[in-house]
Amino acid sequence: MASAKPISSSRAKGVRSRLEGEQLFEYAVKYLALRSCSSEELRAKLRLRAARVSEIDGVLARLKEIGYLNDARFAESFASYRIENEGFGRQRVLSDLLHRRVSGKLAEKAVSQAFDGKGEAEMIDAYIERRMPSVHGKGQIEDERELARAYRRLRRAGFSSGGSLTALKRLAARPELIDEALPEDEAENE
Repeated sequence: MASAKPISSSRAKGVRSRLEGEQLFEYAVKYLALRSCSSEELRAKLRLRAARVSEIDGVLARLKEIGYLNDARFAESFASYRIENEGFGRQRVLSDLLHRRVSGKLAEKAVSQAFDGKGEAEMIDAYIERRMPSVHGKGQIEDERELARAYRRLRRAGFSSGGSLTALKRLAARPELIDEALPEDEAENE
């Protein structure tokens, strides 16, 4: 019986080798080919692999120079995708961009451009139709718990409190109960 080769201790523990210079640049290019990201996201990823942290700024500058890394383009593309394909509201898209480490000013600009000409009421209706078929196909909803679940889901999707309530009032069997069931802190935010 042949003996198995011992696994090196660094590979056994899942530790990756540190990259220098051109290797770090090639790693960044391959990463960007798999997943678009912001400069700061890539910076964090490169910190995990760089042998010398001082090389990261040079790699990022080179990527920006050749057009592989562009935060404005990333933010615009990301915002458009989240709106057109997933139907999310303004707050969710903005929050997701900030989570992806896009600067606040750039994220605001991208979200404003992506939402230009779009009405929240129509977006909420489209979201309910596409992503909440149990609510959309029912007609008049009588169950208050189901309305509360729908409200929370719309808020998580990034729609305003007022817009969400207006849409749900159209679907509720007794719309007057929605205002009564609204928590006080939500009522103050309207």
